[in-house]
Amino acid sequence: MKRLTTIITLITLGLLACNNKQETNLQKKYSNIIDIAGIPEKAYDLKAFGFSDMGAWHAYSIPPKDSTKYYGSFVGPMVMKMYGQWPSKALSQLSIIDLSTNKEIDLSRAKAIFNYLPGKLEQKLSINELELSLKLIFTSARTSLIITEVKNNSNKVFSFNIGYKGQLFNPKTQLAIKNGNIRVSFNNGEEFIQTQTNIKPLDIAISNDNKSYTLRDAKGHIIKPNEKKIFTITHSYCFNEKELKTEKEIIKSSLENYSSHLKNNTKRWNEYISKTLTSNTPLLKDPTHKKIKIKTIETLISNWRSPAGDLKSNGVFPSTAYHGFYGFWSWDSWKHAVALTNFFPYLAKENIRSMFDYQDEMGMVADCIYFNKKENNWRDTKAPLATWAVWKIFEKTHDTCFIREMYPKLTKYHSWWYKYRDNNKNGICEYGSTDGTLIAAKWESGMDNAVRFDETKMLKNNDKSWSMNQESVDLNTYLYSEKIFLAQIAKTINIKEDEIRFRKEANTLKEEITKHFWDETTGFFYDRDIITKKLILKQQGTEGWIPLWANIANKHQAKKVMKVIMDTSRFNTLMPFPTLAANNKQFNPLKGYWRGPVWLDQAYFGIKALENYSYKKEASLLRNKLINNAAGLSTQQAIYENYHPISGKGLNAKHFSWSAAHFYLLLD
Repeated sequence: MKRLTTIITLITLGLLACNNKQETNLQKKYSNIIDIAGIPEKAYDLKAFGFSDMGAWHAYSIPPKDSTKYYGSFVGPMVMKMYGQWPSKALSQLSIIDLSTNKEIDLSRAKAIFNYLPGKLEQKLSINELELSLKLIFTSARTSLIITEVKNNSNKVFSFNIGYKGQLFNPKTQLAIKNGNIRVSFNNGEEFIQTQTNIKPLDIAISNDNKSYTLRDAKGHIIKPNEKKIFTITHSYCFNEKELKTEKEIIKSSLENYSSHLKNNTKRWNEYISKTLTSNTPLLKDPTHKKIKIKTIETLISNWRSPAGDLKSNGVFPSTAYHGFYGFWSWDSWKHAVALTNFFPYLAKENIRSMFDYQDEMGMVADCIYFNKKENNWRDTKAPLATWAVWKIFEKTHDTCFIREMYPKLTKYHSWWYKYRDNNKNGICEYGSTDGTLIAAKWESGMDNAVRFDETKMLKNNDKSWSMNQESVDLNTYLYSEKIFLAQIAKTINIKEDEIRFRKEANTLKEEITKHFWDETTGFFYDRDIITKKLILKQQGTEGWIPLWANIANKHQAKKVMKVIMDTSRFNTLMPFPTLAANNKQFNPLKGYWRGPVWLDQAYFGIKALENYSYKKEASLLRNKLINNAAGLSTQQAIYENYHPISGKGLNAKHFSWSAAHFYLLLD
């Protein structure tokens, strides 16, 4: 719990403070950038996306305007462990009884306003001269706080009972009263949501089937004209009793000192926003581009998970809105880190640590890791971009302690590639797997079903590793860039012999790639067969511009690749940089995960590739097309996993972190 405590402390301090007026204005200025309104139809329905913060493992949405039945509540919470589930559509719905009539006020008749602010949900209801204001924030990695303000706008005294009610619809959950609080238990009590409120004394009732409850104050309240009263309730989603014990003081503080938690929330999000919008790029003169950039940080922060179960460090899910992405992936994490370091360097560093927490004795880093480490995928790793991410963090933070911490792990991982993924020991590596399967080797490339792997075979290296029978240009270019960054780190921390060695190796690898992975006729880089050394010319894909991203192509090669990229029949589509040239017979964005859709990481690498060789006009044109033609990016729609290159339509998972990270970088 050490790192969890550290991050709670860090956030509670508010990071860097600005004056309160600026903070409030910034948070309110960027409300409702993403539409998260929705009611789940069943327990495992992820169409309704949840807002989360502070690395919490639970999330909320807001009721759609026409879902009046749920006024007075925030939808959820949805909980996340190995998959997402909604135990209730509304676990804590506000209930007010007018004591003059002894009837419950029908909140469904209220005039309602809902707002999703960066870091906060708000709901305002007006009915019968009552003004109700509900705010939801997270106060820790386990606890959320709902603040309810009841204001009397009439000229009469208002007498009332206040409370909450809720109903479960997941058959695997149960309600119980625990130490005077409502508890929702999962998996026979192994994990649970516990609610606590500042309303005292309480009357609590649970239905016979343990699926619904009511709680309300036992004495009642009085509000004079134009006065208001504030009530608070917390939801703490914990994985064991020990965590709840750790939360005891945080819960107490949340209930009693809610105003200070609101201020801390505003300070923290003001810093995220301020850092995000502090850039010299003229792109941010456009208010729409500012909103897009705020959308990216909302997406990343809502996908942030704190240490829990077997996950030892903070990290970012690829997407909370898709069941298959409930874990940390290696190259996703490294890409997230490069964006996060611009506004939240602590989480950027944690993203790196999360994967190296499980580095094995040979130096391998797992493809992905989960709450339950038995689920971790050791069949493959992912393309080596860790050192790039670490160096980008250092460029922003100048944290030499961090690069000293990571350097031995990075060098061990770098060496692993040459020990276990270089079949013929010629210094050129191949993607592969630990179990000999081609599918895992394709996963290792990150480009699961790319056309270049259609006829690939596997070669055994030793009892613990197999390689593809082709040497991939992107993999070896990434390894080249790793050598350059390792040399820079070695220089910074004064390990001269390593700096010299890595630079020498980089120069040798650069010469090999530029000479033997290049086809002059087509003006592009390709993989090559490990035996025949012939180039695999069946496709032009995103791997062909990675040598420009790494700055190893010569000017002649760069010019030819630029022309291929700018060809409207190949990569200069409406949404540019498809993963397979649009004139390829197997181009199929709707069915091929890596056979046409635009992935934002590869598009970002393409933009940087052009900029590295001073093709700024071309880079600017394609950057603008990416930002302007991604459907829904400038409206309230979610950020998608990838996009259709011809229509710009969002494809596959919504609220996708690495797309958010690279849109952030494209606007930086």
